Amino acid sequence: MGISKAAFLLLFLLSSVQGSTLDRYVRTEGAWLLNPMKQVYRANSDEECAEKCESEEKFPCRAFLFTSKDQQCLTLSENTKTAMIFRRANAVLYEKRIYLLECREGKGVDYRGTEAKTRKGVKCQKWADNSPHKPNYTPEKYPKAGLEENYCRNPDQDEKGPWCYTTDPDTRFDYCNIPECEVECMHCSGENYHGVAATTESGLECQRWDSQQPHSHGYLPENFPEKDLKNNYCRNPDGEPRPWCFTTSPTKRWEYCDIPRCTTPPPPPAPGRQCLSGRGEDYRGTVSVTESGNTCQHWSSQSPHRHARTPENYPCQSLDENYCRNPDGEKMPWCYTTNTTARWEYCNIPSCDSTKPEDPAVDVPEQAEVAEECYQGNGVTYRGTASFTLSGKKCQAWSSMSPHRHNKTAKNFPNAGLSQNYCRNPDADSRPWCYTTDPSVRWEYCDLKKCDGQGLQTVPKPPQTTQETNPECIIENGVDYRGTVAKTARGRTCQEWSSQRPHSHDYFTPTTHPRAGLEKNYCRNPDGDVNGPWCYTTDPRKAWEYCDIPKCPPPQYECGKSKFRPKLCAQRIVAGCVSHPHSWPWQISLRTSYGLHFCGGTLIDPQWVLTAAHCLEKSSRPAAYKVYLGLHKEVATEPSVQIRDVEKLFKEPRRADIALLKLSRPAVINNHVIPVCLPKENSVLGGREDCYVTGWGDTKGTRGAGYLKETGFPVIENKICNRPEFLNGRVKNHELCAGNIHGGTDTCQGDSGGPLVCLDQDKFVQHGVTSWGLGCAQPMKPGVYVRVSNYIPWIKSVMESN
Repeated sequence: MGISKAAFLLLFLLSSVQGSTLDRYVRTEGAWLLNPMKQVYRANSDEECAEKCESEEKFPCRAFLFTSKDQQCLTLSENTKTAMIFRRANAVLYEKRIYLLECREGKGVDYRGTEAKTRKGVKCQKWADNSPHKPNYTPEKYPKAGLEENYCRNPDQDEKGPWCYTTDPDTRFDYCNIPECEVECMHCSGENYHGVAATTESGLECQRWDSQQPHSHGYLPENFPEKDLKNNYCRNPDGEPRPWCFTTSPTKRWEYCDIPRCTTPPPPPAPGRQCLSGRGEDYRGTVSVTESGNTCQHWSSQSPHRHARTPENYPCQSLDENYCRNPDGEKMPWCYTTNTTARWEYCNIPSCDSTKPEDPAVDVPEQAEVAEECYQGNGVTYRGTASFTLSGKKCQAWSSMSPHRHNKTAKNFPNAGLSQNYCRNPDADSRPWCYTTDPSVRWEYCDLKKCDGQGLQTVPKPPQTTQETNPECIIENGVDYRGTVAKTARGRTCQEWSSQRPHSHDYFTPTTHPRAGLEKNYCRNPDGDVNGPWCYTTDPRKAWEYCDIPKCPPPQYECGKSKFRPKLCAQRIVAGCVSHPHSWPWQISLRTSYGLHFCGGTLIDPQWVLTAAHCLEKSSRPAAYKVYLGLHKEVATEPSVQIRDVEKLFKEPRRADIALLKLSRPAVINNHVIPVCLPKENSVLGGREDCYVTGWGDTKGTRGAGYLKETGFPVIENKICNRPEFLNGRVKNHELCAGNIHGGTDTCQGDSGGPLVCLDQDKFVQHGVTSWGLGCAQPMKPGVYVRVSNYIPWIKSVMESN
């Protein structure tokens, strides 16, 4: 049933009583609106500015701008859907969520969504255009009606709701298929439900979306601003049959809510497309065969596969016959199959876009060291590949309108080099910049240095953090010392290691100890003598003596920051790609006592490695394992390789698949060996982060075997991952899922124990330990990782007590 505007707004206001006024707004840093209708106030805080917006009497306040430096507050009659948006440093834009919703109330006079096609699927004409139809309603005549672009609007308060002029010369205008904003009841599957129900169908109270107690989850309101995840209200952000919530009961993670269906009929379904556009959620063609050739099962049938994607549960998704559809926001249309061994598969739908997809990038097994990039002048001519901001945020692709809509496209700026998500300066700002992938931060300057006159950086590279900068000192007992001291503590000159005069020796030679650095006559410690480096002397009366080499100060380093820029391999490259050498300097190779790689791991401290407990099933003896650090090639022939014995091993006491290894002596921290950062205790990832895994595991015949490989893919919320179509409830709360649902890239045998890291600001943080999966890179079978943040207290306790 319908609801009056007054009642709707009253419910909305009441729903916000529990939280801050700012809960009603979506926040975006670095944004400024050009809005002719505004009021300017002084305000001490953004909360005070929000109160000005709530009480504005000059016009309906849809948004406000706040600058803390000037303590200036601007209340606005428009938002980003109706007004031009600009970049401006130190400004924060707050938009009322109610005006961002893609649904209408009543006749939809206030609808400001982005639907731009009619109920018959015909594209709308721009309101400012005069072809093919000369309009009566234009932005100039009706400046308050929101007639921007070609979006559906209702400037004349038509009883049938929003409409538009069409691009069909034979049809002047038609109505649009805009769903009702659902407050008391739901249409379809409740995707547009924005009511205040907060209990489940069994009577359990809902957990707040911004809370991680009692259930940790990835549905963070700041990462899903368009889903209206407010307070603890029932919502449907992920394509379920109806609204749901996480519960406050520790024994029940989530449950559906009992939201009544509206008695009024849902809006008539649009005719949809006969080809694939975007994710194909509006595909209404008749293809009924999967990519592999399996025939689709009827949606109304429960044989051979039982499921919940039925016409009754998804009444607005046209689940007719056995046609391929996308009722729940998958990557593309799909169906259950009639093959008992294949539960569901994607369908091969012809694209509406005639352009061919890009060829996959060519993967080169060995990459040169990545040189530091810089820009000249104000960077207008910069054409490098930097794609991160000063604060470490990943750049949004210039061709994308998500999460930020903009006009800085290659079409509008053809000479600006706006390719992929590379940092650029299309508008002649002071330096290169980009829009960010953080929904709350619109843009930032990029992490680039300015060149000097020769195209070189004016700022030197950061100092190296090891004996590479000061080789004339030793760490621990000096096994890794590679300096040039060639006299003993008593002043005797050292004998060359390859020489047998004046002292004959067969054991400590460059041939017998090729990794010990026995070059010329430099002091070394090939036998791990606890007293430090030594040498044979040239005095016939003294066979050997210790050398007097000072101890190095403790190494200074920043965790999670590589000295070599990582490639950040694109997801579309099948099976990942070969990493830039040493760009993941925390990756270790766990080996048998005779040097055979079998698992990965991560350096989290100079003397501690994190790995999977199942990697230690072969033996409980530390002597059975060795740790190799600083390598890119699995054969470990690089001079940067460090080898350590394992002194102690610790498996998590409650049998989680996570373990700690204490090295026999600390690793030498240098450009090739740097610990990763650990997450905060019990921190969780949202559902949209791109993370990266690395390893020397099985490549299944793809290129790059023998080199460290990487791949990037998103974290998948456990609720999604535990659906029957994916891992069917196997993923526990202390684990997390990551991978491409459609397969193609994944961790595999030999990668176990290795890291899943995510970029946080400008550092990589380890959120997962590679644990298990069903097959390798199989569709619908993402990898499973132990959630590191759950075990921070245990990790700290073991390290501090040992």
